[in-house]
Amino acid sequence: MSFPHVPEPAAIAEHFCGALRSCTVKEEYYRRWVLKDVLPKSLCVGVLVLPICPPWIDECGGVRDLNKNNLKRSFFAPKLREDFPACQAFAEAFQRPEVARLFSETLGIPEIDGSYLRIEYIQDTDGAWLEPHRDIHEKLCSMVIYLTTGPEAKNWGTDIYDHDKKWCGRSSADFNTAAIFTPGPHSWHGFDKRPIIGVRRLMEVNYVRPSWRDRDQLCFPDRPVTLA
Repeated sequence: MSFPHVPEPAAIAEHFCGALRSCTVKEEYYRRWVLKDVLPKSLCVGVLVLPICPPWIDECGGVRDLNKNNLKRSFFAPKLREDFPACQAFAEAFQRPEVARLFSETLGIPEIDGSYLRIEYIQDTDGAWLEPHRDIHEKLCSMVIYLTTGPEAKNWGTDIYDHDKKWCGRSSADFNTAAIFTPGPHSWHGFDKRPIIGVRRLMEVNYVRPSWRDRDQLCFPDRPVTLA
């Protein structure tokens, strides 16, 4: 018997769509959609028990996209999908038309039709940080799902900055919550360096334009998202 039970993609999609329909919209500094109870609990467990060690990154430089770090990143690309049912079900759920359509309607992004799904499993350890930045144009939207646990986890949310890159707030990092935003001139975000006792675990889910450079990061490199 496999552990844990992994829900069917349709059930995951239905659960997530309920969370997105019930989201709270925050307008401070830039628009963000905040969700609770994002994924079925058994899928959260399925991700947390994946036999993927947190990468050892001696100096991240405040960015994830460094040549020496890219090989240590974990994307729900075909290999992980083939090896682990939780990765397969997760990716199939967010590839489904009803999920993509709800993203498109809620965020006002018709370009999701014909885009590609990108999912990264991030495990930050002590010393990790991200400089204030804005997402590139190729990302149509970004969603961060927090799977953090432990007494310090509440302090591990994404930091928000103003135009001068001055810190002005922080997302909640409560377990199984999420924040979604779209790239824009105001969407400065990052992660100020602070102690991480344990592992800061999160999922980043993106729909990206067909021009996305790193095809090996895509869940389905030969299968664009469709709203039909």
